[in-house]
Amino acid sequence: MKTKSKLKFAIAGCGSIAQRHAKHINTYAELVAVCDVVLDKALLLADQYNVKAFASINELLQLKNLDVVCICTPNGLHAMHAVAALQAGFHVLVEKPMALTVADCNLMIAAAERANKKLFVVKQNRFNPPVVAVKEAIDNGVLGKIFSIQLTCFWNRDKAYYQSDWKGTKALDGGILFTQFSHFIDLLYWMIGDVKHAQCIASNFAHEDIIEFEDAGIVMLEFNSGAIGTINYTINSCEKNMEGSLTIIAENGTVKIGGEYLNQLEYQSVKNFQFSQMPVSEDANDYGTYKGSMSNHHKVYEQLIQSLETNQTTNAFEAMKTVEIINKIHQSAKTIHQHDSL
Repeated sequence: MKTKSKLKFAIAGCGSIAQRHAKHINTYAELVAVCDVVLDKALLLADQYNVKAFASINELLQLKNLDVVCICTPNGLHAMHAVAALQAGFHVLVEKPMALTVADCNLMIAAAERANKKLFVVKQNRFNPPVVAVKEAIDNGVLGKIFSIQLTCFWNRDKAYYQSDWKGTKALDGGILFTQFSHFIDLLYWMIGDVKHAQCIASNFAHEDIIEFEDAGIVMLEFNSGAIGTINYTINSCEKNMEGSLTIIAENGTVKIGGEYLNQLEYQSVKNFQFSQMPVSEDANDYGTYKGSMSNHHKVYEQLIQSLETNQTTNAFEAMKTVEIINKIHQSAKTIHQHDSL
């Protein structure tokens, strides 16, 4: 974007990801306020950008000269905070995951419709160059009928990562499929389609008494299209993230998007087709002691601002489907308790 937008933004929740949002808001538009229940966090971010700081979202929502509220609070609070912001008359951008239940997602969508405001959800991995290229090939029929899909998520989150009052809890975190891997699940839906059946085996190997859910799982999927798939996910990769990959085996070829974050085209063998050289992927979000998904938030903001300034239609349905698929996996899960065999 060549010129700054006149849109005014606020951020609710001043944790690690808020820094990423503040940086891009400052580049593309104007940040006017931030809030956090830990006021010191809000003050620190506010001082950095010379904006107002509040200790609650209710105080922030009293502002009049504001267009968009970015929800960067814990996952389990996304729905409540997004609905409040929409009801106050503001557009909303929600960090992933949209929420932790389909019911909450539907409340958010309904609130946006009633308020005649737009609801956006961060889905930054869709902008990874190899993801863009493979999605285009699928849509153009290059790969033909999709037979099977393998999603691999081998990351590391150690005990230190969970030293907070909400990470690791079912109520506010929701689990690693939500917090670490929801972007990957989003790509399954976006590229392959909806999931008809899911069956999961899960266990907590290395985080007992630290988190309230599994730290590893294997999922079998049947898609509405007839394709089958697997997800192999863990946060027990030794010391650092190892791999985030998606392999597609189809009628006309086989493709693997790999690297640590679906940021490299690792393999291609497609009949009468060759993926050409593509732009270099952005770096991963770096939080010092660990890394997250790709740093494509600037693309998210470019798209959001264009949508608002040209009054394009938006739909949070696809973000809700990601939550629905994760809920389906969780509901199907058979949890193996390690101590039962001792």
